[in-house]
Formats: sequence, C-alpha cells, structure tokens
Amino acid sequence: VQLQASGGGLVQPGGSLRLSCAASGSAFSFYVMGWYRQAPGKERELVARITVGHNTNYADSVKGRFTISRDNAKNTVYLQMNSLKPEDTAVYYCNALQIGVNYWGQGTQVTVSS
Repeated sequence: VQLQASGGGLVQPGGSLRLSCAASGSAFSFYVMGWYRQAPGKERELVARITVGHNTNYADSVKGRFTISRDNAKNTVYLQMNSLKPEDTAVYYCNALQIGVNYWGQGTQVTVSS
C-alpha cells in the first residue's frame, strides 16, 4: 500500500486547511485510515481515525475542530482542519491499517503561525 499525502502549508491561527491522502490498491475500503502528527521533539500521536464502517475518533485536542472523512470511490481520506492553533504545527502523516499491518505516507508539513 502506498500513501500520498498532500495539502499541508502555512496558515494563520484561526485558519483552515484540508489534508488529502490517496492510497494505492483496490482494497482501500477495507483499511482503517488515520492521521497522525509529530511535532519537533515530540512523539507521533494519533489525530483522527476512521474505520471501515465510517466510525470516527479524535484526539481530545482536536475534537470539534478537525473532521476526518473518506471517499472509497477515490481511495482517499481527508482531514479538514478548522480553527487551527499554533500547537497544531507538526508533520502530519497518513496511516492505513489492514490486518494488523501499518502503512505510512511521507508526511506533509502544517505550520500555524502569524
């Protein structure tokens, strides 16, 4: 499984960004998809996850601001990020989980700064 993330960039506090992650292969609808992030000097953390049945869960720090969604017809998962804060600055990674095996994308930088 190959994952290609895009959509990162520089945004002011309070702004929005939408990340996209396109996956290869024909079994996308069977993957649990997630977004993780890693800030400098910190461990990678789960931001949001969406299951095969479209159930979602979020880190407490992003609840009410971020929304994860998936389009199985396009083999793509999205992360809509609103009301961004400087502490959201990190490299964001797309993750696919299938039968206990994790796949990772290359990461996309999100910087929230005025």
